[in-house]
Amino acid sequence: MGEGVGSVAGIGGNGDRDGAWAFVRRFAREWRTPLVPGDGCEASELARAEGRLGLALPAAMREAYALFGRRADLTSRQDRLLAPEKLRVDDGMLVYRVENQHVVEWGVPLSRLADDDPPVCFRGYEGRRNYLERFSLACVEMVMSESVLAADERHLGNRWMEPADASRVEELYSPLPFPEYPMWAMDDGTIRWFAGPDVLLRSDAGEWLWVLGRTEAAVNGVRAALPGEWTA
Repeated sequence: MGEGVGSVAGIGGNGDRDGAWAFVRRFAREWRTPLVPGDGCEASELARAEGRLGLALPAAMREAYALFGRRADLTSRQDRLLAPEKLRVDDGMLVYRVENQHVVEWGVPLSRLADDDPPVCFRGYEGRRNYLERFSLACVEMVMSESVLAADERHLGNRWMEPADASRVEELYSPLPFPEYPMWAMDDGTIRWFAGPDVLLRSDAGEWLWVLGRTEAAVNGVRAALPGEWTA
């Protein structure tokens, strides 16, 4: 598939946040529209947020907002990245993202704000849980998930999977070197990402499959490879 998704290699392991931002730039260019000046928040906006909150934002959070904080298509089509003026402290974490029905909130533990690239947790039905080990990784996840969930029908497919379907996905498509992470809607379910020619696939607990294609033909190719009842 395109270099944009392939370039995620490394940021899930020993890579640094610069690799995450390089991925976001490439993904936006190849799968959405390129990032341009004005897509990020101004330094003055972030400074005002820090003054209002009485704390310093982690370096990775400042960098993410400055790079693509205004790009709703990458951050806020399903769930929502909070604007700097909406950032808030609640229950021991700096909340920066909310689920579309406010069932879940993602945040950085206050105890880790001094880290350049701190871990992210989320709070939902079952209280607070760990999410991803670095804020930059959580941003990569956000960009991919928001792009998948907000795609138009020509570039989107999704369906329920039986165990045999989940096994078939693993046989046909390459797992992205991105860590598995918990689904907020399930106690023990995790999300995994796969890639194929011009397609990005998200497996939710091995039970639901989302497909984003760069072309309609690429999505149709997945439907043909995994026949079944497709919702879209």
